Amino acid sequence: MGNPIRWLSQVLAVSRFSLLGLPQRLGSSATAVFGIAGVVAVMVGVLSIAQGVVKTMTKSSRPDSVIVLRSGATSEMVSGLSGDAVMVVEDAPGIARQGGEALVSAELFVIVDLPLQSTGTPANVPLRGVHEAAFSVRDGFRMVEGRRFEPGLNEVIAGVGAAAQFAGLQVGSEIAVGSEYWPVVGIFETGGGIAESELWTDAAVLQQAYRRGNSYQTVFARLEAPERFQDFADTLTADPRLNVKVERTEDFYAGQSAMLSGLITGLGSLIALIMGLGAIFGALNTMYTAVSARTVEIATLRALGFNSGPVIFSVLSESLLLALIGGAIGAGLAWLGFDGIHAATINFASFSQVTFAFEVTPGLLVAGIVFALFIGVVGGLFPAIRAARQPIAHALREM
Repeated sequence: MGNPIRWLSQVLAVSRFSLLGLPQRLGSSATAVFGIAGVVAVMVGVLSIAQGVVKTMTKSSRPDSVIVLRSGATSEMVSGLSGDAVMVVEDAPGIARQGGEALVSAELFVIVDLPLQSTGTPANVPLRGVHEAAFSVRDGFRMVEGRRFEPGLNEVIAGVGAAAQFAGLQVGSEIAVGSEYWPVVGIFETGGGIAESELWTDAAVLQQAYRRGNSYQTVFARLEAPERFQDFADTLTADPRLNVKVERTEDFYAGQSAMLSGLITGLGSLIALIMGLGAIFGALNTMYTAVSARTVEIATLRALGFNSGPVIFSVLSESLLLALIGGAIGAGLAWLGFDGIHAATINFASFSQVTFAFEVTPGLLVAGIVFALFIGVVGGLFPAIRAARQPIAHALREM
């Protein structure tokens, strides 16, 4: 490389010539910029779906919140617990109490068909039967419209996510449950958690409607402290009267979201890769065009004693600058266009709909810009090498 200061001065001089010539190649440069911007916007937008699903399914799960299911059950749909088992859970060590009552909610989980507001197509919406303790076990529960259901009556309340995505969930409307129609009497929220995708009703009423007898599927409970989890879990799993498994609620929902988020992330990465290949070819074309336009300039610099290294660096710097601009534009478009958009998708663990909001995180924005820079490096490397290797005499003859 010789004298480092001389080499650095050559790099700065050649890069300056390259960047000052960008306005003369505005058309091809803009094509590369907006091609990369489109790739980044789509990649960030698709991956923000997975981020939104994970956030929804894990949000508002307190460290002291636990779920009890039948041993071997992978979801609430395939779990089952008797009323006697629920009584054992209520008496287990570590259970928090409020006003002398155990913060334990034995619950049912069934599916009802409701049309999506956007398309009118039927969707599987979760209907959950709960007890009074559910309002205290769930963190952040709050009625935002109407009132709670009355125990013993065929009434439902809807989460704000469900009410926004599915038709017929306004306060005062009715939904079909079995062969009857139950009124919607209120709308609730739980701080953005997955419960906002559900409908709630009295567990005893739902047991009668679906002929479940004195049985449930899961038990949600709150502990006195997160540190009591192991003692609580060991007591229940060792009890010969039970056949259960115990998980922290946040761990349970993280596992439930893993398949869906993995599928969306894989699909988004594949789409980004395919589009990225197109953007790379676009960048290659742009940079080859730039090198061709600068053939005489580069040859003259080489004849004056400039090394090939600064020439390569100058072409790469131009490609990286275009990629950075495109990545920043794409990241901005993704944030403006996708962040906070509400949608619904299928939760493959329970085969029911979960409502969520697209979550464009800073990490996704950084990943999008890094991917854009990768496109810039690959798209500029080969034209840069070509520029440095072109014969000086041949290029000067084109003057």
